[in-house]
Amino acid sequence: MLGLGRSGPVAEHEASGETERVYHEVRQTLRVTGVNLIFRTWAASGRLLPTVWDALRPSLETRAFEDAADRLRAEAVRAGDTLGRVGAPAHARLGQSQAAQVRDALDLYRYVTPKLLLLASAVRLALDGEAPARPGAGGDERILPGVPGRMYPMEMVPEEPDEDRIRDLFRDIRETLGLDRVNSVYRTLALWPDYLEPAWRGLKPLTGAAGYREAADLLRERSRELAGGLPQPVPLSREQVKEAGEDADELVRTTEKFEGLIPGVVLNVVLFALDWDGAEALARSPFPAPARASAPGGAA
Repeated sequence: MLGLGRSGPVAEHEASGETERVYHEVRQTLRVTGVNLIFRTWAASGRLLPTVWDALRPSLETRAFEDAADRLRAEAVRAGDTLGRVGAPAHARLGQSQAAQVRDALDLYRYVTPKLLLLASAVRLALDGEAPARPGAGGDERILPGVPGRMYPMEMVPEEPDEDRIRDLFRDIRETLGLDRVNSVYRTLALWPDYLEPAWRGLKPLTGAAGYREAADLLRERSRELAGGLPQPVPLSREQVKEAGEDADELVRTTEKFEGLIPGVVLNVVLFALDWDGAEALARSPFPAPARASAPGGAA
């Protein structure tokens, strides 16, 4: 399961104390308008989220991490471009404003999902005791934190929605993709059920193709390679997790599950987006990160 045993994922509006602090830092550091399921799941278990996040954060603030996520995104677009088209816009009953909102929401997830995959790989490598294979470039440069002003808010429908049509869609998504919980992207796109319904209908057969599975596997392997080349390894060990009073083996299992599932999420977002824009445009970051200005004397 994707939970850590004590309770379900902690929603943003339910966060308090250290969880609230970490959620704020996640939004600022990842430059995103909401907190994704991997963090909400880690938050379900005591001191686990702060332990993992405080080890992760220095690496996530670097240009090297941002660049590695950009490379993952570009590779996902190249792979997705060969898998066929979802073809949802022709069947979605959307006005001009709604269509623009869908595209903005896809930009949000196109930006953040490669980062989620990369950080999951970095945590998994750390817990496995694997040091970076080689030093990466740009280890001293930091990106400017903060949510881009034009990024769509990470709003979502409830995981157990009232509307029968959305509830049926979520059930089919869970069963088809082998999910315990509906990922944030589908819950956001369910704000426009007249889009999500044909989008899922077009995506579903693509997810069962051999080429799709191969692309997801290669994306996960590439994420591990890039995580292993980050200049700042994640200083996290099973011993630290145990010292925090948490179950290190369960964290490994949960992180491994996310690392296995997120490549499909990255690809699905790409496949949705390819209905609206060309591969060349989609391979570029929708929110390029500016560098953090250096203080006098060279200190960041």
